[in-house]
Amino acid sequence: MPSFVKTSLLLVIMSLLLSCATLTVPVSATSNDVGRLVGTSTGTIWFGIFGKADASIKEACRDGGIREISTVDMQTQVLFLGLGKRYTCIVTGE
Repeated sequence: MPSFVKTSLLLVIMSLLLSCATLTVPVSATSNDVGRLVGTSTGTIWFGIFGKADASIKEACRDGGIREISTVDMQTQVLFLGLGKRYTCIVTGE
């Protein structure tokens, strides 16, 4: 197999593996005890322009029925060769 084909195949495989990358980071925490309720909101952006992008704390609280926030985390996931990103806000509380 020519080296160009091997290199191209390796790059495609690496790109597909990288497209599965997910990173979750803490954004905020309060002095409230970590609650039993969890709410999420998700927004997806393609090509940095198109998509639904309401990954807000307010929407996550509405989803989980949360009135008192304990923690807020943001999760970022790279989609299909880096052409898109999915942002998820995860809120815990009561």
